[in-house]
Amino acid sequence: MEIKGIDHLGIAVKNMDNGKIFWSDVLGLEFAGKETVDAQKVTTGFLPVGETGSEIELLESTSPDGPVAKYIEKKGEGIQHVAFRVENVEEALKELKEKGVRLIDEKPRNGAGGAKIAFLHPKATSGVLVELCQRD
Repeated sequence: MEIKGIDHLGIAVKNMDNGKIFWSDVLGLEFAGKETVDAQKVTTGFLPVGETGSEIELLESTSPDGPVAKYIEKKGEGIQHVAFRVENVEEALKELKEKGVRLIDEKPRNGAGGAKIAFLHPKATSGVLVELCQRD
């Protein structure tokens, strides 16, 4: 498995409009729009960073029982996950499983922007929620 780079940093926010103030108004990153991913009970907003292809992803829960809402309730707003871009998420999951890494997702799911994504369990990554992201 080859990590091609950091795809995005996921930032949990209570409110998308308030959450983007620092990133767009203060740092000057352009807000590229938002998308709701019903299956994950979240609305995402992306802010591209430079020319690297990396982004800041703001995450606002669409439901009080959604994973982002639970995260904010437990830890407050802030970095919720780091996503690494990979060439093939299915192969990456297979390799990690063979190495004994605990996975949240055994198979990829659809994420924002048409990406194929899968999460690794934080207990396998020193407490960091890691996402693998494939963009075709």
